[in-house]
Amino acid sequence: MLVRDAMSTVVLTVGPAHTLRQAAALMSARRVGAAIVHDPDAGGIGILTERDILNSVGLGQNPDTERIHAHTTNDVVFATPTWTLEEAARAMAHGGFRHLIVLDGGEPAGIVSVRDIIRCWAPARAPEPV
Repeated sequence: MLVRDAMSTVVLTVGPAHTLRQAAALMSARRVGAAIVHDPDAGGIGILTERDILNSVGLGQNPDTERIHAHTTNDVVFATPTWTLEEAARAMAHGGFRHLIVLDGGEPAGIVSVRDIIRCWAPARAPEPV
């Protein structure tokens, strides 16, 4: 199975000047754990994850004043739609992260998460007999 079969194609994109609270509200409303950050001043495409927000709050930083650009990962590992799920899982395990931005022709095409991969690999669960 390929990344294109598992990835989410509707992704949340935020700007570097948004606050962490704004990002958290958008991520919560869409029930996603990561957002693509477009920041031309930092080299283009980055990622903000729920862990980045959690780390900031855990340090006592104010999510109403902290800007996304200070918490964005810009050294991103990108996948392509034609990667196998094994390649994506290996990259995540090696890098210690749970989301990969998927690029197609240099443009974001989606995000694949550990949860997406598990959903594809785990057999559908049959309902328990009553």
